[in-house]
Amino acid sequence: MSNRFETDVIHHAYDSKDHYDSLATPIYQTSTYTFANAEQGEARFAGEDQGFIYSRLGNPTVRHLEERIAKLENAESGLAFASGMAAVSATLIALTKANDHILCSRGIYGCTFGLLDIMRDKYNIQSDFSFMESENVVRQMIQDNTAVIYIETPINPTMKMIDLEMIARVAKEYDIPVVVDNTFSSPYLQRPIDSGCDIVLHSATKYIGGHGDVVGGLLVGKEEFISEVAMTTQKDIGGIMAPFDAWLLLRGLKTLPLRMDRHSDNAEKIVDKLKAHPKIKSVYYPFDPDHEHYHIAQKQMKLGAGVISFELEGGKAEAQAFLNKLSFIKLAVSLGDAESLIQHPGTMTHSVVPEESREHMGITDSLIRMSCGLEAWEDIWEDLNQALEQV
Repeated sequence: MSNRFETDVIHHAYDSKDHYDSLATPIYQTSTYTFANAEQGEARFAGEDQGFIYSRLGNPTVRHLEERIAKLENAESGLAFASGMAAVSATLIALTKANDHILCSRGIYGCTFGLLDIMRDKYNIQSDFSFMESENVVRQMIQDNTAVIYIETPINPTMKMIDLEMIARVAKEYDIPVVVDNTFSSPYLQRPIDSGCDIVLHSATKYIGGHGDVVGGLLVGKEEFISEVAMTTQKDIGGIMAPFDAWLLLRGLKTLPLRMDRHSDNAEKIVDKLKAHPKIKSVYYPFDPDHEHYHIAQKQMKLGAGVISFELEGGKAEAQAFLNKLSFIKLAVSLGDAESLIQHPGTMTHSVVPEESREHMGITDSLIRMSCGLEAWEDIWEDLNQALEQV
């Protein structure tokens, strides 16, 4: 039976009959597993018996999460990590070798940018950044040694969009895998594999967890690739997810559709208010009809999600003064929580990015990134408005 998304987030890959009739997924808090006999142990290490060996190599609670996220992203297989950056680093290390080239969207998470710097300095793996606005632009930037195309869309924190179908079409001409960081959308709002992309990853800390109480990363793709990562860059580097963290993420997933609908609805209402305020210079939100890439968002996203970026009149001083006047909206660097969160990318999440590169990405000193929470939207707006009036 093929279920709808809202049913799969609750039921897929779990049968209570296999777990002593427990309605909730049990937490298998164990480091290792026993073998019935020496021959079974040999068979498991040889890959001939699919039972568990050691929790760095696999755990039943974590496996349940991996199977569920793969289903939700319409992928063949999934893999869970200790953090979003563990998933990013394992993926890029698996796909590259010394002297390769990575083509990236212009504007990525600051720690991903930092990882690319490490790969350049240690292994001469070069990276180029582009808004990838057309097929010709992408073709011109692909090199003979381009090993992967790495995309965020919407881009953090500028909320620019990249046409996934277009990128996948060009990448297939050159046999280059496309990796998409889908954190800002979640599989409920955007499924890059349906658009022809190859690999999808998440900081599960954000919308998938949804409650600000767990750090994790998720990766999905073809079975062959996921198995390769599991037995190399995950197993040998060791960025595995703990069973309790997997349990928290499974719990968070069950309400993902409800939460994403509310996040998106709140964000749309706040966008309208911000656009009308005289102290706001620009607002960036994918489902705003005035957004430069609105047509792309409409094509590949179900809703606009909960993240808004906007620029105040003025510079860093005005931006920080505004942030300091907020009442219940929390000044914190994450997103997707029940609480509304707000931050200054230039001095926080993207401070590792050199100033010149930040400017090219569109990250100005007056840019603010906000994650609309699940509160009453009227209260969110009242807090924003009172802080703006004091700047």
